[in-house]
Amino acid sequence: MDAEISARELAVRCHWHESKTSRIENARTAPSGSDIRAWCRACGADDRAADLIEANRQSAEASVEWQRLQRAGLRRLQESVTTLYRRTRLFRVYCSDVVPGFLQTPAYASALLSSIAAFRAIPDDVSDAVEARMKRNSVVTEGDHRSSFVLEESVLRYRIADTDTMAGQLGHLLSAMTFPRVSLGIIPFSAQRSLWPVATFTIFDTNRVHADSLEAAHGLTQPSQVDLYLRAFDRLSQCAVHGAAARSLLANALTALDEQR
Repeated sequence: MDAEISARELAVRCHWHESKTSRIENARTAPSGSDIRAWCRACGADDRAADLIEANRQSAEASVEWQRLQRAGLRRLQESVTTLYRRTRLFRVYCSDVVPGFLQTPAYASALLSSIAAFRAIPDDVSDAVEARMKRNSVVTEGDHRSSFVLEESVLRYRIADTDTMAGQLGHLLSAMTFPRVSLGIIPFSAQRSLWPVATFTIFDTNRVHADSLEAAHGLTQPSQVDLYLRAFDRLSQCAVHGAAARSLLANALTALDEQR
């Protein structure tokens, strides 16, 4: 909050140690409801306490639910968002690491999900998870859903799977560019950027964001949070190329794969 007080003064007003302020600010310690109320009171913003407490509660519950679903296997994770996907009319997706799930081939999805299951030591139900993901992804071509994707060029180059699988995935991206309700832009390595590469995120209409981290896909619903990601997506989109220029980047990535065979 913009109360223009130091961390030390905040600690004094809240009756806690200055290090606690730092831990909360840097997300090393989750604040309790009473912590949030004290912070707001210290900043003269008591009217914001209720909203912030609710946002904090939703974030914590979403993280716990994500971890619970993960322990049950990857298929459950795919199915848990089916209703959200079906009701969303406009998807805005930015990816800096892997091909977005919406546009993955079964082989690419299988390689990626296998590595996730192994890394996180969770039940290996990859074949069922891939099937669930493919069913979920039908929203890209069905109904009145629209999708806007922005990928970093690095996504085309990262070797998530073997050469044949990667070639098939890049070919599928070329095909996806012809889908009537899909926009696919790629940010070249050489682009003059107005925003640095950030972690992958998906915006559902204008009311929800899923922001990826190593531990979870965090669900964000506060208007200020969603607005932040909408502005980020707009900036990133301005850095991207589309049409022939994007197809050229994909073709170059395919050529690089052929040279490695």
